[in-house]
Amino acid sequence: MNILLIEDEPKVSALIKKGLEEQMNNVAVAYDGNMGCKMALEYHYDLIIMDVVLPYINGVEICKLIRQVKKEVPILMLSALDTVNDKVLGLENGADDYLTKPFHFVELLARVKALSRRKDMVLPGTIYKIADLEMDCYKKTVTRNGKIILLSAKEFTLLEVLLANKNRVLSRMYIAEAVWGISFNRGTNLIDVYINYLRAKIDKGYPVQLIHTVIGMGYLIKDD
Repeated sequence: MNILLIEDEPKVSALIKKGLEEQMNNVAVAYDGNMGCKMALEYHYDLIIMDVVLPYINGVEICKLIRQVKKEVPILMLSALDTVNDKVLGLENGADDYLTKPFHFVELLARVKALSRRKDMVLPGTIYKIADLEMDCYKKTVTRNGKIILLSAKEFTLLEVLLANKNRVLSRMYIAEAVWGISFNRGTNLIDVYINYLRAKIDKGYPVQLIHTVIGMGYLIKDD
């Protein structure tokens, strides 16, 4: 993959670049927001990794600018800011994932692989339709019965994974790896919580329920 890394800390950027190149990736590095934004908009990359706190232009603003012209490129944000509000701000402004510093490289690599799989799974311009629900993966929009449904970045990704596997039961392990890039922890209800978020937005108030639970196995999306 061709990866753009926007990181102003030389030691951090050097470690990430080295690790990713050992995995057979090509990595270009920008050390400030201005240069990073310019490179992101002018050249093609399969993935962009950027810090939130950068000189000149911060990562959130860069995200907004990128999303105006490049809807499909996956963006992973890095930050020492770890409050829920900070994460939501990044995700709601176009980031596909958010990793809090400090982190182990293996965790970064898992997120990168998950984003890569997701990109390969969904072709640019893909439009999914089921019953009266429609998802446009290029425009990043979801509608049901013509009504716009606002989803967070993670909710969008979860729905995308379900729709790409329509009528197929997905285990919690599969969902954890495809959406979060992590191994499923049986002690967490994270996936169930996000499934409930989705149900509240796309199923509540509609006669046909799309998201179904298969006890002991996982979840699937179907219209019958």
